[in-house]
Amino acid sequence: MPNSLPKAPRVTVIGDGAMGTVCALILAEKGLPTTLWGIDADRLDAMRRTHTNSRYLPGVTLPEKLQYQADAATALAGAQLIISAVPTQFLRSVMTRMAPLMPPGVPVVSVTKGVEISTMERPSEILADTLGDRPLVVLSGPSVASEMAARMTCLMVAATPDAALRVWVQTLFTTSYLRVYRSDDILGVEMAGATKNVIAIAAGILDGMHAGNNAKAALLARGLVEITRLGVAMGAKPETFTGLAGLGDLVTTCVAPEGRNRSFGELIGKGHTADEALQKLAGVVEGMPTARAVVELAQRYKVDMPITRALYSVLFENVSPPKALHQLMTRDLKDEDVL
Repeated sequence: MPNSLPKAPRVTVIGDGAMGTVCALILAEKGLPTTLWGIDADRLDAMRRTHTNSRYLPGVTLPEKLQYQADAATALAGAQLIISAVPTQFLRSVMTRMAPLMPPGVPVVSVTKGVEISTMERPSEILADTLGDRPLVVLSGPSVASEMAARMTCLMVAATPDAALRVWVQTLFTTSYLRVYRSDDILGVEMAGATKNVIAIAAGILDGMHAGNNAKAALLARGLVEITRLGVAMGAKPETFTGLAGLGDLVTTCVAPEGRNRSFGELIGKGHTADEALQKLAGVVEGMPTARAVVELAQRYKVDMPITRALYSVLFENVSPPKALHQLMTRDLKDEDVL
């Protein structure tokens, strides 16, 4: 292993939401000196005193050795690995602030999923814009944070073109309950992670409408087709979408009761407006702004995405879920197209 990739790096996690917290938990439990940064000093102080993140991971005990720091300069001082766990739509502003404080050349692992609606950029592209030339890894897959925090079996994939770097990250994150695979397809892994949130909202709407298991299974199958179609048009590998970051994450996000995107959709399917649904949920529903971005990307790359377009009409054009479903079901009949 190269000298620049230490076996026990000093880690800083940027973002104290569910995924940031669980990453900090995993690495601290493995004995790595780990600091969790968040913007709310009072909440971090409460986490320090109670050893729990009551907002995002209630009932989960955090390691006593885990450190908490609201001062960014202090949190980043001496870091040898940085985990980026900031929601996509806030990522640029946070990392612009962090960039001057980051040690040069330190690798960044992104666990953020989404597409920035103002630029159509993926998280790794935003990180490259704001942080300059430094090693980047995308860590993704079917990873419900509450299950990971409960040490339940989980598989993920670490993506980067740098072979040594992806082995390093794979080794750092692998535990008895978390198995990490490797990929060189950053584009595919990120697009799969972003677009599955859009399909998960649609799955939740079906749940709220009591549309049945047949409808939901069909949604997953056809949803996977259209998100693969977009990813391949953008230059991703098609096989990435049948792997952990694609099919694996899609299934988890569409069926997990606690998933925010699915839960958001379920409230809409029960008759709530999007604004009402957002007010009832803690945390960020990444799939809503991502739906805007994906519709624009589909137009840019001339890709047919009927499910995404139907969801967009529900979220932003005041079309009712039953009407959107009817429009999907009455489209022209065609051969099954799996790409």
